[in-house]
Amino acid sequence: MSSRFQRITPFLWFNEEAEEAANYYVSVFDNSRILNVTRYDAATASATHRPANSVMTVAFELDGQPFTALNGGPIFTFTPAVSLVVNCRTQEEVDHYWNALSKGGDPAAQQCGWLKDRFGLSWQVVPVQLIALLSADDGAKAQRVMQKVMTMKKLDLGVLEEAAA
Repeated sequence: MSSRFQRITPFLWFNEEAEEAANYYVSVFDNSRILNVTRYDAATASATHRPANSVMTVAFELDGQPFTALNGGPIFTFTPAVSLVVNCRTQEEVDHYWNALSKGGDPAAQQCGWLKDRFGLSWQVVPVQLIALLSADDGAKAQRVMQKVMTMKKLDLGVLEEAAA
C-alpha cells in the first residue's frame, strides 16, 4: 500500500459482487489497481453467514483514491443519497466514463449527469466547466445552462457552453 496516510476512505457494501465491482472499476479508471483481497475464515464466515474462503473485502485504488469494498450480504444496498463524482476536463472524458459506468446499469436512473451502474452505485459524470457556467455573475446565463442540464442524461459540454453564450 501507499506510504501516504489516507484519513477517509470510501467503504462500499456489496451483497457478493465486491471483487467483480472492484475489478471493473479498476478497468475503467487509469492509475488504478487492486491492493489487497481478504477472505472470510471459518470463524468470520460462521458469524456473518458468508461462505468460508469467499471474498470478504477488496482494497483498491481508482485514479489514486483508495476504496474498500465488502461482501456483506443483502442487508444494505446503495441509494442515490451517496454518489461518486467523476470530474472530467473534456467531452471525451465525459463520454468515456459515462459509457463505461452506465453499461449494464439502470437507464431509468440517468439524469443530469447522474447514473446508476450495474452494481447499483450512483455516479455523477460532470465536466469541471459546469461549476463556472452555473456560478456566472449573469443569472440568466446560469439559468439557461441549468435548464439544459435538466433535459440531459449524459452532460454535453458543447450544448452547455452554447446555452451560456
